[in-house]
Amino acid sequence: MNIQGLDYNTQRQGLLMPEYGREIQKMIDYAVSLPDREERLKCAKTIVKLMENKLSGVRDNSDYQQTLWDHLFLMSGKQLDIDWPYDVGNAEQILLKPNPMPRPSATIRLRHYGRLVEELTERLKNMEEGPERDELTRHTANQMKRDLVVWGHGSIDDEKVADDLARLTDGVIQLDLNNFKFEKFLPANELPAKNSGKKKKK
Repeated sequence: MNIQGLDYNTQRQGLLMPEYGREIQKMIDYAVSLPDREERLKCAKTIVKLMENKLSGVRDNSDYQQTLWDHLFLMSGKQLDIDWPYDVGNAEQILLKPNPMPRPSATIRLRHYGRLVEELTERLKNMEEGPERDELTRHTANQMKRDLVVWGHGSIDDEKVADDLARLTDGVIQLDLNNFKFEKFLPANELPAKNSGKKKKK
């Protein structure tokens, strides 16, 4: 629906930095259009003060003034001709986006355990017998059981964890369930309910 006289945001030019709002952008456009260089600088300083009030959290940074002038430079389309009080030569760095992190290429054999457990089991396969491997085995087995509790993935009995651990380590780690003691984990449906804070009526 298009009603004459109404100005919709969807019909306006997009804002480079929407956090400052359209009124600040209009002020910057006005400053660019001023014919007098000194008047443009005076106007720019006023705009920067307004920008600072708009983003009060920006003051938490020690170089926030540099940031504000960089933003002003970019929002003016690099067209504001003034004696800049700060070097805005690197302002465009603000608009650069970091390179996306590469996705792991290797597949996880048992996804409900996650990559952490897979890394631990890979390490266990190459460790010599001894107290250090026993301690890592204990941590790994308990983490596996914890993951099963969180995911609610079928049975969470000790035999399943022992079987999965043996498979993930290619048979190197064989838990002796007669001697190995797991930490106690409750399934999600058996966890105690949170106290609502309401007292029972007597």
